[in-house]
Amino acid sequence: FILFYFLIFATDKGGVSPSEATELCRFVLEECPHLELKGLMTIGMFGRELAQGEQNPDFVTLAECRTRVCADLGLDAAALELSMGMSGDFEHAIELGSTNVRVGSTIFGARAKPVA
Repeated sequence: FILFYFLIFATDKGGVSPSEATELCRFVLEECPHLELKGLMTIGMFGRELAQGEQNPDFVTLAECRTRVCADLGLDAAALELSMGMSGDFEHAIELGSTNVRVGSTIFGARAKPVA
C-alpha cells in the first residue's frame, strides 16, 4: 500500500495545475498498479492574508479540483482525501474540507532555516 498525494499548483514545489489533475489521477489509476490514489494535496500560498469571512482560494480550488476529478473518473469524493492546511491555517482548511493537515511546527517548533 502506498499513500499517494498530488501537490496541486504550488509552482515552487512541483506538482500539477488543477487542469492537469484529472489526467494524472487517471494515469495513476490505470497505469500504476502498485500505487493507490488516496487524495489530493496543496500548500496554500505562504503569508496569505484573508479578510474576515474570506475563503482561502488555494483551498477552494483544491476542493473544486477533487469534485471535478471524481466526476470525471467516476470516483466517490468521500474516498478521495484532501490534504491542505498547515500550522498557521489548519482550522480554515478543515472548515473547507481538509481531511489531513500538517501541524509539525505547532508540535515541534519552527524548523531552522538552512544555511546557503
